[in-house]
Amino acid sequence: MFRSLICVAVSTFFSVAVMAQEQTTDSKPSFADYTATLKQEALSKGYAPELLEPVFTSLTFHERIVSADKSQPEFVETLSTYLPKRVSETRIKMARERYQQYLPELEKIGQKYGVQPRFIVALWGLESSFGRIMGNYSVPSALATLAYEGRRETFFKQEFYHALDILAQGHISLDDMKGSWAGAMGQSQFMPSSFMAYAQDGDGDGKKDIWTNQLDVFASIANYLKQQGWDNSKTWGREVILPEGFDAGNAIARGSLQRNEWLGRWSQSERSLADWNKLGVQRLNKTALPARDLTAALVLPDGEGGRAFLAYDNYKVLMHWNRSYYFVTSVGYLADLIVAEE
Repeated sequence: MFRSLICVAVSTFFSVAVMAQEQTTDSKPSFADYTATLKQEALSKGYAPELLEPVFTSLTFHERIVSADKSQPEFVETLSTYLPKRVSETRIKMARERYQQYLPELEKIGQKYGVQPRFIVALWGLESSFGRIMGNYSVPSALATLAYEGRRETFFKQEFYHALDILAQGHISLDDMKGSWAGAMGQSQFMPSSFMAYAQDGDGDGKKDIWTNQLDVFASIANYLKQQGWDNSKTWGREVILPEGFDAGNAIARGSLQRNEWLGRWSQSERSLADWNKLGVQRLNKTALPARDLTAALVLPDGEGGRAFLAYDNYKVLMHWNRSYYFVTSVGYLADLIVAEE
C-alpha cells in the first residue's frame, strides 16, 4: 500500500512537471502572433498603416539567424591568424585601387569631416569588401526574427523601429533594404540606429543611400568617425617592442567590459610617448619612439607575451565602431598599407 502511494505520488509529480513544461513551451507566441502584436505597437507609435502593411506582410522567420546568433566559434583566433585573413594581399590591392579610383571624392569628403581618406577606405573594405558583401537578408525580417528569439528583444525591437523610420524617410525601398543576419546594412554595415545617427547624403540627392551610393557611404563613414571625436592630425597607433621583464600591468587590463569601464582602463594605461620611452618601449626597428607630444595607451590584444601596440586617441574612436582589438588593428594596418610605398 505504502509503495503504491509512492508510485502515485511520483507519477503525479512527473505529470505536473510535464504539464508545466508544456505550458512554458506553449506560452511563447508564434512568430505570426508576435509580429501581429509588434504591428499594433507600431501603429500605436504613429507609423502609417500604408508603411506597415507591406513591411509586416513581408516578414519571414529565419531559423538560420537564430542559429547564427546562438553559435560560438570553436576556433580560437590570435592576432597573427586574424590579420592575414582580414588584411590579405588581395584586399590590400583592392584597397589601393579603390583609393586611387575615388581619391578626388575621398579628399573632398575627408577635408569636410576631418578624416584621412585611407581610414574611410579601410573601413569600407573591411566591413563589406568594398560593397561586394553586404548580406542578403531582409533587414526588417532579420530584426523581427532576433526580437522574437528574445535574447536581446528590447535592442532588436528598437532597431526594427529605426528600420521603419529609414523606410518612412524614403532613403531605401523595402525590397532593397538588405543586410547581414544581425541587421547591419549596406556598404558601411550600419545598424539602423547608427544609420539614423550618422548616415549622410554625400551627393546632395536628398537620400542617404549606403547600399549603392559610394559618396553617401564615404560621407557616412567619415561622419561617424568625426562625431566620435576623430583627430586627423593623428594616426591610429603603432606596433611596438616591449623590453624584457616589462610589467604587463601597464597595459589596458583585458576582459569584456562596457565602454565606460573600458575607457576607465584606457585612462589608467595612458602615458606620454616620452614616458613610454623611459619604460623601454621601442619601435619595431628597435629605435626610440617619436619625439612628439602625444599620449598613448598600451594594448595587448592576445595578452601578456603577445604583440603590443601603443594606441592613440583615434584608436578609441575605432573601438566605438567595433569593440574588438583585432578589428581595430586590422583597420589601422590596412589604412597604413593603402598609402605605404610598394
